[in-house]
Amino acid sequence: MTFPLVPRRRLIGLAFGSVRSARRGLGDDVAGSRPYHPGDDVDLVDWSASARLSSARGMDEFVVRQTFADEAPRVVVFCDRRPQMSFFSPPLPWLDKASAMRHACELICDSAAAARGFIGYLDFAGGEPFWRPPKGERELWEVKERHLQWPEFAAAPDSIQAGLDHLAEQRVALPPGSFLFVVSDFLGPDADAGWERALSFRWDAVPVVVQDPVWEQSFPDIGGLVVPYAEPGGGRVALVRLSAAEARARRERNEERLAAILDGFRSRDLEPVLVSTDDPGEILQGFLEWSDARLYHRGRLW
Repeated sequence: MTFPLVPRRRLIGLAFGSVRSARRGLGDDVAGSRPYHPGDDVDLVDWSASARLSSARGMDEFVVRQTFADEAPRVVVFCDRRPQMSFFSPPLPWLDKASAMRHACELICDSAAAARGFIGYLDFAGGEPFWRPPKGERELWEVKERHLQWPEFAAAPDSIQAGLDHLAEQRVALPPGSFLFVVSDFLGPDADAGWERALSFRWDAVPVVVQDPVWEQSFPDIGGLVVPYAEPGGGRVALVRLSAAEARARRERNEERLAAILDGFRSRDLEPVLVSTDDPGEILQGFLEWSDARLYHRGRLW
């Protein structure tokens, strides 16, 4: 299962990939045409255009198609491994955010491979940056089979800002147009300065927002019911009773918080992907909708 990696702008990168470039070269997308010159590949001759031009001028004229080169995209997956991303593991009835993050990242890796791209990885699982710059097929296997399976979740609360700062120091490995997928619940401290720097480097940044649809994006109507409450991090479980007004107020706060997160990204012209499940098929659907929206806007702009 994969989704198309649709760039916001044409890439300037490594040849022999499958994403449109800003430069002319071998590819499938027509950039324009020019007169035939001796030595040009005959396969590039636009015979229909040549026939029309020859008929208009009354002499043999040949037109050669020019295409945009296909580039190999560079893709970086940045996983937020704060402890809060691993609290709700099975058999608890809430979203297993660690599993959802892993499935989303595996999907991104497979999609990068389908685009003949290079995959990189970053996390702060142990508190320090674990960084692998974008490389070839071997690195893809390392990311999927080792890095994403790593069980540690000990990143600091400000790991998003720290990660974006770390990537800013790796600009040689991340040219303009590189994809940067940041996977988090984004319930930690804001990283406004980090996002601004990422945009100034012309990276194609994509926030992937992983939140429980019932307890984080909203809140259930449990007014008057006694429910178990556990302290974050596996603390003591206690029974609590919320009034209908308290449940309603919490639902309103959670929904307003999610809207503020998504609107904040959109105000920076970022296009977030919302992940509300750990089902790979449903996660794929969210990324396909992201790709379709980009294709629509790109068609209007290009």
